[in-house]
Amino acid sequence: MIGIFDSGIGGLTVVKAIMEQLPEYDIAYFGDTARTPYGSKSADTVAGYAAENTEFLLSKGARVIVVACNSASSVAMERLHKAYDGPIFEVITPAVEMAVAASAKHRIGVIGTRATVNSGIYTREILKCTPAAKVYSEACPLLVPLVEEGWLKKPETRMIVKKYLLPLKVRQVDTLILGCTHYPLLKTIIQAKIGKRVKIIDSSVAVAGKVRQFMDQQPEIAEAMAKNGRARFFVSDVTAQFEKIARFLLKKDINLTHVAL
Repeated sequence: MIGIFDSGIGGLTVVKAIMEQLPEYDIAYFGDTARTPYGSKSADTVAGYAAENTEFLLSKGARVIVVACNSASSVAMERLHKAYDGPIFEVITPAVEMAVAASAKHRIGVIGTRATVNSGIYTREILKCTPAAKVYSEACPLLVPLVEEGWLKKPETRMIVKKYLLPLKVRQVDTLILGCTHYPLLKTIIQAKIGKRVKIIDSSVAVAGKVRQFMDQQPEIAEAMAKNGRARFFVSDVTAQFEKIARFLLKKDINLTHVAL
């Protein structure tokens, strides 16, 4: 089973991408809806949440873990690798690799939560790959709450996205990393506001590709994984909004199981 966790709704974009690229594999998803958002919390707090989420998914039978949260990916991976010796994927490295390959002028923009942007991890990882690159990052703290509220087509959301993206547009980025798995739900608005010539990098698609590649290269692990195409969804707080957006994104009804960590 592939275990995936996020602070809330956003990780469902990773679930969707993995379902599309590895449809036969069983999935367990945990959305920490009671403690969302992670992006405004301290690194120590987020790392602690990530460790608890991982332990929960392991208890449900997960053999591969996907950290479908940029905030957790930016601050918790060292702790998770020390505690867990199995395969674990984060969303940052795959997105960086995709962005560097896609960017013609090496002018790369990054949008994310405050925790992700303040960590500087995208800038560091991009410069490791391409030292001459120019990286411009913008924290967008209002976007996660807007997605969690389901304000995906509101004029207020379009206005806020435009304001956040203006500094990146002025700097003429040619590639934009969506540094939060909530943001693909706003991809249409983001593309319209940043400009159609800017390449959008969706970290959910990028990490799903990495998991698929891993399974192809590790047949002994792939053969031991359950392949019934089943998905289970767990949340730390059951909300009607989560169910609504999950149906919208996954195009099917899902059953939510409440758990208290």
